[in-house]
Amino acid sequence: MYPPPPGGGPYGYQTWGQGYSPYNRPTPVNGAAIASLVLGILCCVPGAGLLLGLVALGQIRRSGDRGKGMAVAGSVLSSIGIVLWALMLATGGLTGIRDGIEAAVGEDGTAYALTVGECFDAPDGSLEGYAYHVDDVPCDGEHDGEVFAAFTVTGHDSYPGDDEVATIADTRCYQLRYGYAMDVWAVPADVDVYYLTPTGSSWELGDHEVTCLFGNTDEGAGLTGSLRNDESLLDVDQYAYLAAVNLENKVLDEEPMESADDDFEANRAWAGRMSGTLLKEVGQLRGHTWPEAARKPVAEIADEVATLQKEWAKAARAEDADAFYVHYDRITELSAPDRSVTARKALGLATTPPADGSDGSGGASGGGDSGLEV
Repeated sequence: MYPPPPGGGPYGYQTWGQGYSPYNRPTPVNGAAIASLVLGILCCVPGAGLLLGLVALGQIRRSGDRGKGMAVAGSVLSSIGIVLWALMLATGGLTGIRDGIEAAVGEDGTAYALTVGECFDAPDGSLEGYAYHVDDVPCDGEHDGEVFAAFTVTGHDSYPGDDEVATIADTRCYQLRYGYAMDVWAVPADVDVYYLTPTGSSWELGDHEVTCLFGNTDEGAGLTGSLRNDESLLDVDQYAYLAAVNLENKVLDEEPMESADDDFEANRAWAGRMSGTLLKEVGQLRGHTWPEAARKPVAEIADEVATLQKEWAKAARAEDADAFYVHYDRITELSAPDRSVTARKALGLATTPPADGSDGSGGASGGGDSGLEV
């Protein structure tokens, strides 16, 4: 039996990595961008507004400050003001200005953006609190963070609040990590998920994006080398195996925060999702044509997952918490540590299990932050 989670639940195991400390405070709005927008709206000193706008775009590109939209708007409004003040022809006057703005912004339409696969150094090496700038660095050397995903928060007309944005970021980023670092056994134990989120102010300026990062849980320790292992870097058999087992890992991450004693229906529903997911996993493991050395060990994994699926199905049909725990305990007994090592070795994947000693076979979990990875 794995040790109970801090919340006192009846089952549990360590979180992926060693828990998260969200890097969920965005960079500040650039002051020059604000000044440019104000001068552009007032149209009183358009030359200064344009200059400040272009300066702001350059600073944003280098430092990672927010305010690109304000800087662009200020530059455009100031450009129009220059045209009006100087009585220039619109086409001739605006062409050079537009070219200058485009040069400052960049071909991808962003003044500064952390893109997927990019590595960077953060202020003072910390991935917590406010980030006033970040520096792009090669991933093969030492660095503080690595971007593995980004997504736009949708479904909200107005800023949903810091807590809601953090919850959305936490849930989505932990799910999206599997698409970038598919072999979770290859991720060091001291690496976890962090994220950048918008604030209420930046939200009003159109910033609704969350950036998901990998970072070291030991502040100042950093990372060395890229953690990326996805479809672009895996062979067809490695990808097939990891795609199958990560179906299970994703649902394990959805475990309810409350125990079955405190929220029986949520745990029973989760068991139902586990059962259905394991059926899909078995189908994918048995449906792929594996290399000769991997056929037997992968078949054995599929058989064990099928056995566990039946117990999850029984847990999902349990009439009360006591009956749920009977099947849950059975799942724990059936889960064989290190059962994936032989198959992984045959496929050329990482063979050192996660630090918690689990094997990701659909076994015991708890505490609302699952970490059993196959």
